[in-house]
Amino acid sequence: MAKDTRQRANVLQGTLDMLILRTLILGPAHGHEIGKYIQRTTDDLLQVQHGSLYPALHRLERRGWLTAKWETAQDRNRQFKYYRLTAAGRKQLSVEESKWKQMARAVAQVMWPAEEN
Repeated sequence: MAKDTRQRANVLQGTLDMLILRTLILGPAHGHEIGKYIQRTTDDLLQVQHGSLYPALHRLERRGWLTAKWETAQDRNRQFKYYRLTAAGRKQLSVEESKWKQMARAVAQVMWPAEEN
């Protein structure tokens, strides 16, 4: 994979990680719920495919930012793997939000520079 492609993938991966962490601030959820929440709250602009979502959830779990436990859903007689944010995950979310705000400011400065007097 070319260096530019890896860097682009990392930016996207980091953004997905941040969105997952932010979603779980609301409480435990299983993967499908997380993906649907992101889709719903972005008016269907962001649709996270299972091929991206589940590897991201597993990666965040390995890093200690999430914990996961199989549980039976209250409204169904079926088990789902519920993910929860850890203390380390809350801290990481704060770091990611700060980076995101910095990036958004930098892009905004290029896109809409202040008028010179």
